[in-house]
Amino acid sequence: MPWTDKHLDWLEDTGEKIETISGLIAPVYKFNHDVFNNDIMSSWATHFRHHYCSEKELEFLKPPQELNSDYLVKIKFPDIRKAPGPSIRAGDFAEILVADYLQYLHCFYVPRTRYDRKIIGNESSKGSDVIAFYQKGEQPSNTDELLVYEVKALLSENKSANVLQTAINDSKKDELRIAESLNAIKQRLFDKNDDGGIKIISRFQNLVDTPYKMSYGAAAVVSESSYCPDVLAKADASTHPFNNELSLLVIYGEELMLLVHALYERAANEA
Repeated sequence: MPWTDKHLDWLEDTGEKIETISGLIAPVYKFNHDVFNNDIMSSWATHFRHHYCSEKELEFLKPPQELNSDYLVKIKFPDIRKAPGPSIRAGDFAEILVADYLQYLHCFYVPRTRYDRKIIGNESSKGSDVIAFYQKGEQPSNTDELLVYEVKALLSENKSANVLQTAINDSKKDELRIAESLNAIKQRLFDKNDDGGIKIISRFQNLVDTPYKMSYGAAAVVSESSYCPDVLAKADASTHPFNNELSLLVIYGEELMLLVHALYERAANEA
């Protein structure tokens, strides 16, 4: 199977919490990665690559005689140098990491459909960053939950910017685009013949007749040298229309941009 959660062994709950000026609490996690751990890096690279292109799709889509790695680097993946490629790499990495966090640590269903139908690899995907679903049983319940997360990355070194505030600001738009995002997910699941996933999305397209809990989140993923709790604590969610349902998350790690490039390289070369 292409999917794995082995890399989440590196995600450490520090026990630290950042209280923002609007009174919201952001738990802080540290990502203690090891690029020399070939077992975890290899399985993670496969997991990462499948967000963009499955093995079956890869063999069908790439031009005849072209190497898998060349196709992925030139067509599917954001560019390592040409702008805005590096920033898109950082953003995609952060979104996928938060998706993994919600799915494997908090038992949400997170469809992996955001990147595999992009027309241009060096452009960011449209719509909400991460959409996660929680359903206890077969029948709809008002305790079911739809969670929409905005994720912002600051993976450059020695920078100081409140990307948590940026994530909160962009989260304000999610209520307006949730119907479009659900429709896009459902179309892509249809392409994949994923009847189970389609059934889950359908349940969450009818809030009026089958109510559920609607929640929002904002996450900041930053390199350790750019991690500044005092800056992040200045994030203000008081004008967010759903600030009572807004959850926050902060993840930091050492030299994350180097990790991102290493992960993309391995994802291409091991295809």
